[in-house]
Amino acid sequence: MNIIKRLIDMIGSLLGLIVLTPLFILIGIAIKIDSRGPVFFKQERVGKGGQIFTMYKFRSMRVDAEKTTGPVWAKKNDPRVTKLGRFLRKTRLDELPQLLNILVGEMSLVGPRPERPVFVREFSSVISGYGRRLDVKPGLTGLAQVRYRYDQSVKDVKNKLRYDLIYIKNMCLLLDLRIMFKTFRVVLNGAGAH
Repeated sequence: MNIIKRLIDMIGSLLGLIVLTPLFILIGIAIKIDSRGPVFFKQERVGKGGQIFTMYKFRSMRVDAEKTTGPVWAKKNDPRVTKLGRFLRKTRLDELPQLLNILVGEMSLVGPRPERPVFVREFSSVISGYGRRLDVKPGLTGLAQVRYRYDQSVKDVKNKLRYDLIYIKNMCLLLDLRIMFKTFRVVLNGAGAH
């Protein structure tokens, strides 16, 4: 299963990067026109086994969005999000650069979403079983993402953890395909985005 999953990840991410290159260029130009700052946003996330890696996204917030607040969750009508960023988040296009993370093996197409170290430490101390999410590679999409909205509270994190643990227990290629299919539907509906 692991070898086949990795092979699918490599082929899928490589094809995605090749096919989506024109879209990447258009998004990059649009970001530069919309607001000052870099095209890509880099952030430390926790991967399999607690390994820290740098995750890539298209920048959807203004530069130094957390300079005064420190790490905080995104919220509905978040004032830190740029005009273009709202569209990128609603369509999930901001997540596409993570195909690079998948290609190099830090992430998978499907798995629990990677979280920031500060939140992993916080949630691990207050939510039983949270650390089990680190038994597998984090994913571009996951069962929790197609079944539940963005986190807004610790209660949401607990609810999403249930789905992550169900996925980890039942991991198989058929489940991955179902999740990817449902992800396309969620993206087309723009459901759950902030």
